[in-house]
Formats: sequence, C-alpha cells, structure tokens
Amino acid sequence: MPELPEVEVTRLSIAKGISGAVIQSVTVGKPLRWPLGCPPEGLIGRTITAVRRRGKYLLLDLDGGLLLIHLGMSGSLRLGQSLEARGPHDHFEMETTLGTLRLRDPRRFGAVVWARDEGAEEAKKLLGSLGVEPLSDLFTVDGLFAGLRASRAPVKQVLLSGKVVVGVGNIYASEVLFLAGIRPTVKSSTIGLARVRRLHVAIREVLARAVERGGSTLRDFASADGSEGHFQLEAHVYGRHNEACRACGSPVRMIRQGQRSTYYCIRCQKA
Repeated sequence: MPELPEVEVTRLSIAKGISGAVIQSVTVGKPLRWPLGCPPEGLIGRTITAVRRRGKYLLLDLDGGLLLIHLGMSGSLRLGQSLEARGPHDHFEMETTLGTLRLRDPRRFGAVVWARDEGAEEAKKLLGSLGVEPLSDLFTVDGLFAGLRASRAPVKQVLLSGKVVVGVGNIYASEVLFLAGIRPTVKSSTIGLARVRRLHVAIREVLARAVERGGSTLRDFASADGSEGHFQLEAHVYGRHNEACRACGSPVRMIRQGQRSTYYCIRCQKA
C-alpha cells in the first residue's frame, strides 16, 4: 500500500499544480472506505489554498474546510488538464480551474473526507492518534526511546502502529531495522539508547531517500504525473527472501508478523 514516502511524493507532484485552483465540479463513484461528509456540490466554488500531508493522509486546505485524502491499499491520484475517460476504478474526481484531480482505487480502501477544520470530529478521528512526523524536528532520539521503552511489543509492530512515529510502513520498517542492526522481533522495551540512536538515524535516512527516489512501485503506485517510484530497486532486505544480504552475503529471511511480511538478515540483525 502507499506509505509515507509515496504520499509525500504524491503531495509534491500536485501541490504547485493545484494550489489556488477553484473547484468547478465533483463526481463521486462507488462508495469508498468512509463517506465524503458533505454534498459533493457543496465543494463547488471553493478554492484549494494549500496541499499538506499528515502521516499517510493528504490534506487539501480549502477556503472553507479541508479535504482529507487517504490512498488506502491501492489508490493513486492523477492531476491533469485532459485525463482519459473515467474507468470503473475511478471513484472521486474534482474538476478545477487548474485541471482535474482524480482518485483511482481498485480495492476501495481509500477515502476522501471533508471536515470544517482539523479540530472537527471527522478530522480528529483520523489524525488525532498519529505519532510525530519522522522528517520533522519534533522527531527526537529521546522521544523515540521513551516510546519504545513503554511497549513490550516487537519493535517492528511498534513502528507500524504509527503511535510513536508516524508513516514507517511495512516496506520501510524492514529497511530501517536492517540499517540499525535490530532484529524485527526484539521487544521494544529492551532496546538500549545506543541502538535507538541508530534506529532514529535509519528512519530519517530511509524515508528521505525513498522520497528522493519517488517512493516504491511494487504493483500500481505512481505519482500524480504517472511517474513510478524506484526505491524498491535498492532495498537491502525487503522482498529479497533467500537472496544474499548485500552487506554480508548471508540469506535474507522472511517471517510473518501481524499478517505482514517481515524481511531481515540473519547475521546483520542478530538481536
């Protein structure tokens, strides 16, 4: 599914192109994960003033409220002046004075939700429990250490929960734990400060690099201009079960944690 780097790449690919646009029409297709929360025609005439991101949510600020967009398991946004005709998987479309913004979501786990502001109940329900942004100055070693110390769950599960630090999804959790030399099954509360420092650096480096490389395209992710991501081509462990570790040559292993695939090196990540 699109993770933080893919959502940030999407934000960067639409922010300049749609900021200042006036909404001219809104078309809603089959129901998505949550309802829009307002009549589609109620958005007509509103201006998109900015495009932000919080975790895996895109926030389109309007001159009256905001739209929270989640890409779900398989969603992607396209922005253009003349997009092809809508297909069966195109479930939300907004025509504006600067082009058409369209959400394609084959599995319909995504959503577009309107809220009057970030203090509204709809917004707090989606954003209220999210942890700190990993690429911001608020993400500190001390904060990460305290968050991990408070849980006895495996470290990878804590990273995926998004409550300590937001946006470290399945692909990138395997990668950051490899770079930090931490096995994904280790209890969070047992990880010492020195290793937490390495983990903090790895989280920031991996996510920043993934954004730089356009995210990861494993199946159908593409940015709003149709470009695919390339981070998956340089992954150290993710998706490389039984292949040789690029650092030591030992086999990369795959296990299941919470119904998700986890990859690690049996030698580089001893504990």
